[in-house]
Amino acid sequence: MNEEIMKEESMQYHDYKEEIIKLIKDNLPPKALKNALSEYHENDMAQALEALTKEERYKLYNIIDIDTLANIFEYLDDISQYISELPIKKRITILEKIELPIALEYLRTLPKDERSSLIELMNDEVKAELLLASTFDEDEIGSRMSTNYINIPINITVKQAMKELVAQAAENDNISTIYVTDEDGVFMGAIDLKDLIIARNDNSLESIIKSSYPYVYTNELIDNCIEDLKDYSEDSIPVLDQNNILKGVLSASDLAQLIDDEMSEDYARLAGLSSEEDLNEPLKQSIVKRLPWLIVLLGLGLIVSSVVGIFEHVVEHLSLIICFQSLVLDMAGNVGTQSLAITIRVLMDEQIEFKQKIKLILKEAKVGLCNGLLLGMLSFIFIGLYLYFFKQQTVLMSFSISFCTGAALLIAMLLSSISGTCIPMIFKKLNIDPAIASGPLITTINDLVAVISYYGLAWILLINILSL
Repeated sequence: MNEEIMKEESMQYHDYKEEIIKLIKDNLPPKALKNALSEYHENDMAQALEALTKEERYKLYNIIDIDTLANIFEYLDDISQYISELPIKKRITILEKIELPIALEYLRTLPKDERSSLIELMNDEVKAELLLASTFDEDEIGSRMSTNYINIPINITVKQAMKELVAQAAENDNISTIYVTDEDGVFMGAIDLKDLIIARNDNSLESIIKSSYPYVYTNELIDNCIEDLKDYSEDSIPVLDQNNILKGVLSASDLAQLIDDEMSEDYARLAGLSSEEDLNEPLKQSIVKRLPWLIVLLGLGLIVSSVVGIFEHVVEHLSLIICFQSLVLDMAGNVGTQSLAITIRVLMDEQIEFKQKIKLILKEAKVGLCNGLLLGMLSFIFIGLYLYFFKQQTVLMSFSISFCTGAALLIAMLLSSISGTCIPMIFKKLNIDPAIASGPLITTINDLVAVISYYGLAWILLINILSL
């Protein structure tokens, strides 16, 4: 029993990447190395590829067959470096075999002349597909669609459809969903492979077609339809042109990549960047991405500092209140960022109505008010006790400052919740991506709200009313 457990654990933690690297470095004869590598998954080989030297990669390119090499390339995050190491003939063959979006992404990195030359050398079918996909902008669905799908006409029987499926499966391995079109290529619906298999041979296809199958259009913006696509658990989604003619599909892996790209882009924007940044990006490009927002934030920071300067006389009389400034500012910033994240998520739904927006603002205001009330009361109690017992302040002084801090915290959290909700809505109304209303921007604005609330209350309550 223990041996079985140890065996399972050994299999679970198997480091296939290191095994592949060791095999290539051991200088086995070509045939023996090819047989050994055939036992490993292409994904593991792709991970190993990144750890090999250029000379070792050349050995791998020459030993494994072209289909396996194409599959390995499909698992790489960026094929540019590796495909450029191949001879021109092998490079073209790989580009013909890999998924269309991956090939297109690589070709777009090349100079126009080199890109045109490579496409011209490809077979007519792939060339036509690439030229079609390249007519779409990078942010349009058409630029990410694949032609790896099964398409059958509607006016045939189940038996004929099975023959058509077998004939097309040699070139297209995405067979779990079969798409049906009329004589003009207009999309009519889809058939699940299981339904086709169990259907009677002499039945018509219309009896097993899902006519309400989801679809998207080639010129739709990825950002606009990604949320709708998340709601479906289909293996692939058909892509139609403006005449409803089937042009391609988005496979499950394509959808996963689109969602991952969208999340990465939104995360970058929430960090105040114009787009996602990677480790290999040139220094100048990274600076250009970050600097515009930093300049805006610097200007807002100067405004916050100027407001603090207005209350300089308050600080002179009650220097103790500086100790709790960061508490109020940090909580306001945190609350505003939370509301921002919720609002951006809601605004991704293009169908949201005005009443729903008002409902969201009121909800976030209530959340900010309730949280602010609770945290304000806790601040009033604990800050008052802290000042009385540890700073030897009078009861009046201790709990006056703690009341001021608690009240400022309540006001700042309420207003920060409202600003974190309203600002992205305003950006959306102005046709600006609400994700650009980023964490740093919201935090800086909420710092301004918190400073005015905190020092304003201190000036009115502690100095003018209580004369402390």
